[in-house]
Amino acid sequence: MTRARHGTAGGGVAWRGRDLWRRTVLEGAGRGLVAAWRGRRSSHPKSGFESQHCSIPRTSLKSQIPAQHVPVSRSPPRDTEPGDPTTSSVPSGLGKTPLPVGPNVILRRNRQQHCRQMRMQCHANNMWARDRPEAEQDEAPLLAQQPSSSTGLCSARCGLALVLHISLFMAYVLRVSLSIAIVAMTNSSHPHGWSGSAPRSSYPGFAQEGVIFPAQYTLWAKWAPPLERSRLMNIADAGCTFGTFFALLVAGIICQSLGWPLVFYIFGGIGCAWCFCWFLLVYEDPAHHPWISAGEQEYIVLALAHQSSSHGLSLPLVAMAKSRPLWAITIACFCTDWLFYMLLTSMPTFMSNVLHFDLGENGLLSSLPYIGNGLGHILAGLLADFFLARRVLGTAAVRKLFSALGMLLPAIFLVAVPYIRCNSTVVVVLLTLALTIISMTGAGININHIDIAPRYAGFLLGITNTFGIVAGIIAPTAIGLLISQDLQTGWRNAFFISAALNVFGLVFYLAFGSGTIQDWAREDTAVQ
Repeated sequence: MTRARHGTAGGGVAWRGRDLWRRTVLEGAGRGLVAAWRGRRSSHPKSGFESQHCSIPRTSLKSQIPAQHVPVSRSPPRDTEPGDPTTSSVPSGLGKTPLPVGPNVILRRNRQQHCRQMRMQCHANNMWARDRPEAEQDEAPLLAQQPSSSTGLCSARCGLALVLHISLFMAYVLRVSLSIAIVAMTNSSHPHGWSGSAPRSSYPGFAQEGVIFPAQYTLWAKWAPPLERSRLMNIADAGCTFGTFFALLVAGIICQSLGWPLVFYIFGGIGCAWCFCWFLLVYEDPAHHPWISAGEQEYIVLALAHQSSSHGLSLPLVAMAKSRPLWAITIACFCTDWLFYMLLTSMPTFMSNVLHFDLGENGLLSSLPYIGNGLGHILAGLLADFFLARRVLGTAAVRKLFSALGMLLPAIFLVAVPYIRCNSTVVVVLLTLALTIISMTGAGININHIDIAPRYAGFLLGITNTFGIVAGIIAPTAIGLLISQDLQTGWRNAFFISAALNVFGLVFYLAFGSGTIQDWAREDTAVQ
């Protein structure tokens, strides 16, 4: 009886052990089937990290998941979270039973491994590009594939180009209308007219230009992808010449018909109203723009990921002073602005005194250079981006090509003018072409600041623009001294000097210009 009781108790213990083992196995198999069913579902959204760094879809990774088994222990693995249905613990008395790992764990593990490989590859590519000689970087600076994005007029970056175009249009309307209104004000016999000496109209314009363009370049360093930089910036810059043309056409009519005070009221009021639009529509970078699409924001950020567009806390002034590419841009800007301001300020005088044109009756002659210059800006930007997108030329080659066209051809036209003075029509055509073709430097030296140092683009433009303003002040004064002695000889010498300066600036830029980010402009160098 006692033995029977012991035998029955032993049998019960054995039966309960077998039942516990069966329930454990069935429970593990059931959990594995549930996890597999959940892994086959396609409704799992990607996390933020995966959407930014991993581009392999879940389905392609699932097809690569092998049949794996890992031993189950008391504590869950590192790659799994507590309570994950793909793992379970069993009593230690039953040993470690191999249970299948769910596809979620393997999928997460494979994606993390792929992301680590992608980051390592990107880091290796950046280090390889940095260690390459500068000549090779200039020849093929855009070898990396960039994500495609629509460049329609509804995109935020095209909207920024349009807003900047209107802003520069308004700025130059105010600048030129101020010059015209001051002349009308000093010549007016109105009792409340201006009785003092008229201020120099160039000073407000130069002060205005000194703050607008550096701010514009700082914006473009964060908004313009390399393959769209030329056309976006040149579309914005075209507002300068179109605004000048509009002011010359309208401000004189307002002064004659309505009086000079209304020039200040009308254009000043429009300018104040546009300031409110500026503060509402313009944002520092794509990350702070509330209406930009997610695809466009990702496209801009990835396109500018290879360059550090943030401002540095300190300026490497010594390295800037030793930088030959920066000196090449500075000297080329000085020489180009000399020729530009010489033609802009002296062309009406030359047509009136030498060619004997009546500019009051032939207003089209005075407006043609501005129309051609604005259209030339837009065309040059489109062509430059076309060459870069098709990889016909590298960044440095495109900048030097358009700089050569915009500096050499006007110099040739100026040299030819004194020898064909007998044909007034041809002279006007050559001078108009010179002012039109010089706009091609907008796709060359004018935006080369962002190529070599996007972090300091605004500061560098302030430096080069200062030299250009100095050239704009000296050139009309020097020409006035030359033509005061002898009219014919003075104009010929003025044209020859301007052409020689342009050729010198072009040769210097072709020799030392660059299209790659300089070492002193890199973020890691600035931090060190």
